Amino acid sequence: MSPDDENSEIIEEASISQGLRLRKSFNNRAAWAQILPVSDDVVISLSSYPRFLQDIDRKALFGLVQERNIEGLAMFGGDVKSLAAALDSDPKLGISSDVDHVIKRMEMFGSNYYIKPPVRSFFSFVVEAISFQISILLTWAIISVVVGIKQHGVRQGWYDGAKIIVPLTLFVVVNSFSKSKKLRQFDRLWDEESENEMVEVRVLRGGRRQTISILEVVVGDVVCLSTGDRVPADGLFLNGRSMKVHESNMNGETREVDQATNPFLLSETMVVHGYGRMIVTSVGVITSWGIETNDLDQLTPLRQRLPKLFPKILKFILLFVFFVVLAIRYFTGNTRDNKGRQEFTMGKTKAADIMETMYNILEAGVAIIVVSIPQGLILAATFSLSYSKWRMKGDNAAVQKLWACETMGSATTICTDKTSTLTSNQMEVTQVWIGKERLTTKISTQNTTLVQTLLQEDIVLNTSEEVYFKKNENENENENKNDKENQRKQKKKKRKLKLKNMKKGMSGSPTENSIMSWAVSDLGADIVEIKQRYEIVHVEAFNSFKKRSGVLARRTSSHDGALEAHWKGAAEMILGMCSDYYDQHGTIMPMSDEDRKQIRRIIDDMAKKSLRCIAFAHKKIANVGESSSNNSIAEEDQLNEDSGFTLLSIVGIENLCLPGVREGVLSCKDAGVDVKMITGDNKLTATAIALECGILGENDDQSDAVVEGATFRNYTKEERMEKVDMIRVMARSSPIDKLLMVECLKKKGHVVAVTGDGSNDTPALKRADIGLSMGIQGTEVAKQSSDIMIMDDDFNSVVTALKWGRCVHINIQKFIQFKFTLNIVALFINVLSALSSGFIPLQPTQLLWVNLIMNTLGALALATEQPTDDLLKKKPVVVQGGRTEALITKVMWRNIIAQAVYQITVLIVLEFKGTQFLSVNEKIKDTVVFNSFVLCQVFNEFNARNIEKKNIFTGGKRNNNILFFGIILVTVLLQVLVIEFLNNFASTQRLNWVQWFVCILIGFLSCPIAFLVKLIPVSRKTSLTLPTTNSRTSLIG
Repeated sequence: MSPDDENSEIIEEASISQGLRLRKSFNNRAAWAQILPVSDDVVISLSSYPRFLQDIDRKALFGLVQERNIEGLAMFGGDVKSLAAALDSDPKLGISSDVDHVIKRMEMFGSNYYIKPPVRSFFSFVVEAISFQISILLTWAIISVVVGIKQHGVRQGWYDGAKIIVPLTLFVVVNSFSKSKKLRQFDRLWDEESENEMVEVRVLRGGRRQTISILEVVVGDVVCLSTGDRVPADGLFLNGRSMKVHESNMNGETREVDQATNPFLLSETMVVHGYGRMIVTSVGVITSWGIETNDLDQLTPLRQRLPKLFPKILKFILLFVFFVVLAIRYFTGNTRDNKGRQEFTMGKTKAADIMETMYNILEAGVAIIVVSIPQGLILAATFSLSYSKWRMKGDNAAVQKLWACETMGSATTICTDKTSTLTSNQMEVTQVWIGKERLTTKISTQNTTLVQTLLQEDIVLNTSEEVYFKKNENENENENKNDKENQRKQKKKKRKLKLKNMKKGMSGSPTENSIMSWAVSDLGADIVEIKQRYEIVHVEAFNSFKKRSGVLARRTSSHDGALEAHWKGAAEMILGMCSDYYDQHGTIMPMSDEDRKQIRRIIDDMAKKSLRCIAFAHKKIANVGESSSNNSIAEEDQLNEDSGFTLLSIVGIENLCLPGVREGVLSCKDAGVDVKMITGDNKLTATAIALECGILGENDDQSDAVVEGATFRNYTKEERMEKVDMIRVMARSSPIDKLLMVECLKKKGHVVAVTGDGSNDTPALKRADIGLSMGIQGTEVAKQSSDIMIMDDDFNSVVTALKWGRCVHINIQKFIQFKFTLNIVALFINVLSALSSGFIPLQPTQLLWVNLIMNTLGALALATEQPTDDLLKKKPVVVQGGRTEALITKVMWRNIIAQAVYQITVLIVLEFKGTQFLSVNEKIKDTVVFNSFVLCQVFNEFNARNIEKKNIFTGGKRNNNILFFGIILVTVLLQVLVIEFLNNFASTQRLNWVQWFVCILIGFLSCPIAFLVKLIPVSRKTSLTLPTTNSRTSLIG
């Protein structure tokens, strides 16, 4: 099902269920009259209720805001006011305050709260935990207890059934308790959310402003918003003054709401500036926030697929056929007892004997079904995912959502940031230009006093950086003040120490850190003195669209009240604001077109050397009067003027690639994973870094591979879909551009991983298949929105997460190959023996024992293998949604069939000719068959450990070998315990050393057979080209 279809289904179900619920809850008109006071001025009766309102597409309303589709307003008349009219609402009067009118809207469009799931009892979890297999085993165990007591008395008859009931009951209770605990935690969270009822909202109804509960807001309501208010639902901005909203929970941006270009308001966002009115278009679970919170935890994609490998209907069919065939053999006189006599004779055989035989047949059938079904796959998947999550944390990848472990292994594209991921977060100013002249970074030694002072002020005042100084306790207070040389040395020493302490106390972006360090060390800036000298009037924080930040300040000693505006940001952006520039002598020079071109070439030259180019601009502004709320907007407008500034300086900041990044990128390419760099740097800087990191090749066509965010954004949908695969670098990008790229890649069938560290990366992190946040530079909002947190902010850790993801899938495939071989052999041996002789060589208790140790120890041995570099030499294994390849590959089928044929052949020969070959009695022969069967599985674990490699005894890392061989040793010791000491429990006899040698030899021979089989070539034609998301899922190929 496509995302659009899912959203549509959610909208449909939510609206209907909420509407019915509200009608039942509020049938009492008097109760509604108390909550919603009816206006005497404006009342719209139901008879005048517009018919066309019922025809409004709720999905279109929802998508309008979620997709920020300004063009979508055309279907409602072209603008927000036309939409209000279509919703039978008035921007000045609101909707009718008539009770029935409000209820009708709730029934049509839903209400503004989420439906709490019904309270579940502990017993419901118990019922849910009893799967098909468990129900069969419990039923059989209860019958075993009854029959056993009847045959052997109470003292011994309960034993066989009880040894099955106890562990099954324990499993069910523990599983149910775990789920019940999680539900109680959810209930507590829900109770906290119920406090929303106390939130009040101001709306216009019937031409009057009313205060209502946030839960009573309906579609069409005109809501009045002001600073500090929470947006109660999805909607569009109608009118207001300088209203800004902070969308940290959705995308982290603080943006100004513009009725003409960006009027969309999302529920749960916060108004941080100004005031205005909005019209509500979606409420409750139908809002963008509602869809996010309604996304409950699901089974991982792999765990969803595993049960489909053996559908339940096949289990019933197999059990039915087995029972019917053996029953027919019994009633037709084709079965014999231990003395060779016919078991059933019409009219002579007692009913009790018939019932006992039917019970034995059913017991054998249930045991065969249980062991023939590949149980333990879910357990192995859980083992592998949990183990990987634990080990990935040691590799600097903290998994926050378990399913992300396996999905990461399916990634076909990684969209990564540059700074702190590909490049070091330790930056340094290496080039300084004033006007058209390059100076040394220590411009304090040159004749640029005025420019130096203005730069100091620009950097110190116009920063989000916080600096904490540490006092030097070892300063020499008794220095010789008469010794000038000593004073100079001490001053230099103090400055170095001050800079060192300052760097330790910095908290900001790497770019801010490098500029501030340069200001203190080379410009001689005194941060405390400059901040005391100026009063901050207005601040424009850095914006990912404008790529700049600004400050408006007034000197505290100024008598004329003049203001100074400082801007800092992307060099080409700041250059466009300037009409003059300072030359190297501190003289203001008019900027001609030729000067502008020359300065632009300087910027380009620095960018080609991988330098991040930052420019500083300054302008003096006449006094606008004393600071007050009336003129604060005028001050802000003057700061935001995009012309008349004087260019102070342009600096180039060096940002070197992290060690090993190039190798990591090339490893991803070898693994069939496309790496795309999305950065805010300009095109030339981004291109240079991409070449250095290996994202771009020397011979790549950069015209298609490198684009700017604005260019990509302005493509048509068709152009974006056509070019997105060719793009390797997106420069000067915004969060919307990153989100657009993720959407396009997913529509083309890619499994997309995205890195992000800022709050504005939240939409892309949430929309991607795997969101990767940065643990050091990442904001809390980004971390909460991600699936995996890269704790060291290193791209190599992303590559490590990719290896672990692939390792999970490969480990599950290893266990599937191992378990399917075991199941096929057990099924064929017992079925063939039962149908031919009426007896089964592998007894129910023995089969359950094999199932127990192989499902636990086998899963632990194979599902906890650590990743190797070989995993990055294969193409992506796509396992999500419709983008799926076969879970059991042709290579696996080759290995399974070969081992199954060998084991079935040997064990069948032992079953029918073992007493002659080994010169033993029937019980010893059955024990040899059982022991050989188990040891074949032990040695087959080595075969399954490497699905394709011929050398099965190599396990990669040393820790892998220690764990694997330790588990094998424990398995063998347990088998020895069962054969030699637990004879009554397992229905076995003790074996001598010759018989043990025969069993070990039979098991060991599976290894050379596996070696020979792997010499057989297998066609590797597989649909690894990414299909559309509507393609069907292939489970077994």
